[in-house]
Amino acid sequence: MAIRLENVGIAVRDIEAAISFFTDLGLEVVGRDTISGDWADTAVGLDGNHATIAVLRTPDGHGQLELFEYLHPDAIETQPTLPNEIGMHRVAFSVDDIDAALEVAARHGCYPLRGVATYGDVYRLTYLRGPSGIIVMLAQELKQG
Repeated sequence: MAIRLENVGIAVRDIEAAISFFTDLGLEVVGRDTISGDWADTAVGLDGNHATIAVLRTPDGHGQLELFEYLHPDAIETQPTLPNEIGMHRVAFSVDDIDAALEVAARHGCYPLRGVATYGDVYRLTYLRGPSGIIVMLAQELKQG
């Protein structure tokens, strides 16, 4: 049986703010839609499911996020996920320049949870709180030689 990852879905409070954040980081919107109807209720397992969605793709074409903002039923607000909670944890991106990526994030009011760390001689990386409380990891590979 063949399997591949299609996308990671993230429910957001404000889809336009989330799209702005992720496109400023370099992802591109490849589709937008509003979904509802019996098929959506069945697929998601939620009666009256009605949402605005956007699919964003990384520039290399391999990674996709599906962002969705619920119109009905109302979205359920929870406390932002902590780095050590069980369940959906974070979305991670490799970047060429972590300092430039952090400048982009800061324009959206998003800052590292603690700072930028260096993992051996392999990566500079950080976790930050993105739109709707999403934990986003940014990692810059350190070049050898």
